Amino acid sequence: MKKTRFLWVDDEIELMKPYRLFLEEKGYELESANNGRDAVDLCRNEHFDMIFLDEHMPGISGLETLSQIAMIRPEIPVVMVTKSEDEGIMEKAIGRKIADYLIKPVNPNQLLITIKKHLDKNEIIREANIINFREEYLPLNDEINRCQTAEEWAYVYKKLLHWEIELSQTHSPMHEMLQSQMMEANNEFAKFIRRNYEKWLSGKDERPMLSFDVFPKVVFPLLDKGEKVFFILIDNFRLDQWYAVKDIVSEWFSYVDNTFFSILPTATQYARNAMMAGLTPKQIADNYPEYWVDETKAESKNANEEFLLRKQLERHRRDESFSYYKINTAEEGEHLLRLFPEMARKDLNVLVYNFLDMLSHARSESDVIRELASDEAAYRSLTQSWFLHSPLSPLLRKISENGCKAILTTDHGTIRVKNPLKIVSDKDINANLRYKTGKNLTYDPAKVVETPFPEKFGLPSANLSSRYIFATDNNFFVYPNNFNPYVSHYGNTFQHGGVSLEEMIVPLITLSPK
Repeated sequence: MKKTRFLWVDDEIELMKPYRLFLEEKGYELESANNGRDAVDLCRNEHFDMIFLDEHMPGISGLETLSQIAMIRPEIPVVMVTKSEDEGIMEKAIGRKIADYLIKPVNPNQLLITIKKHLDKNEIIREANIINFREEYLPLNDEINRCQTAEEWAYVYKKLLHWEIELSQTHSPMHEMLQSQMMEANNEFAKFIRRNYEKWLSGKDERPMLSFDVFPKVVFPLLDKGEKVFFILIDNFRLDQWYAVKDIVSEWFSYVDNTFFSILPTATQYARNAMMAGLTPKQIADNYPEYWVDETKAESKNANEEFLLRKQLERHRRDESFSYYKINTAEEGEHLLRLFPEMARKDLNVLVYNFLDMLSHARSESDVIRELASDEAAYRSLTQSWFLHSPLSPLLRKISENGCKAILTTDHGTIRVKNPLKIVSDKDINANLRYKTGKNLTYDPAKVVETPFPEKFGLPSANLSSRYIFATDNNFFVYPNNFNPYVSHYGNTFQHGGVSLEEMIVPLITLSPK
């Protein structure tokens, strides 16, 4: 096994002998240089895993040496070692992206901690994660099997996501065990939804916050306090994707991290319209039939959201000024930034960002996007990159600087589908891979959540014999004809519309300016 190599740059080279002996006893190899120019030459010609660099040397200074090394070997962590505790020198060194800062005389244990922190950090975390996950695996299984309430399921889902993120970051061999545990959780969650969803919609039992509750329970109370509110909805925004961007958001806001349950189907036509109307889809179809578009029709299913929001405000006798914008491109996002002074005068601004939804659909169609978002970790990373570089980030900064509240949320989540389920139906049926509605459906009832009475799920029906079925876990519906090409095309893509923790338990984040 190749030894870890260090370069120590110090004009008082004779004082380094104790450190050399200490590092060699630990199995490391140490090269030395007594001036910056020699150090730069060594870096050009040899490989080092870490560099310890004295600030005060004859010739070029430590900071100058640091700059030259960074130009030729930017990947090598550099630890500044100095007798000075001058704050200005520290700030300059930190500004040039040193890995760490040590004050002479250096304690050998401090030296070892620095090495472990920067060179062995990932392996230490990886081993700790393996031990910790093994310890928590069985208790987490017990929690999954004992879940009886929506609140308990939200808590367990957050725990599973914590481990999904931790184990994927270090490529842990435990990740496969966690995926199996997530599948088991989704199977139990589907049973929970079968037992309780109809009761939630009937109003007979206490229910969690659902899509149509969000404005009355979260937005309106803020408006009642006189807050100016920006309601920002990112389509397909999963809870783990919120975790991927919350450090960016926390630069401008403190936040309260909550969740709500998306209604079924977990699809934009149903969940977002319900949210904006404050009504179930059936109530929308009954009360505003001209604004409910049937599944089989070609026109947009979400063209009337602003109208539905206006009607919700009227029903609640609210007279706040509001605006409604949909953002599909970076150009539209930039235009919105220019409109900010006008928006800041409104009581409520509702902004819908469709990037993640477009990304999800593009992933089904594009091999390039499949490679970029090959799994959940990559999907989170792509979300983080978009969030950081999109016009949404400067908009959030402006919102915070103007002292406004913001709510960051979504209409539904999405799940990576893997297992095809055969379904037979009439031709007149919707295209979604995670739910189907129609008559004369043939399917495996054990792998779906079904309702032969759509009104009991708060859903409209095209005719008396229509029913809805929802795929559970990571299943997706496939017709027997062209089965293999269809599976090849859509397998391992992110879809929504069905019953899973990922699709139904979604972020609802209240942001307060710092």
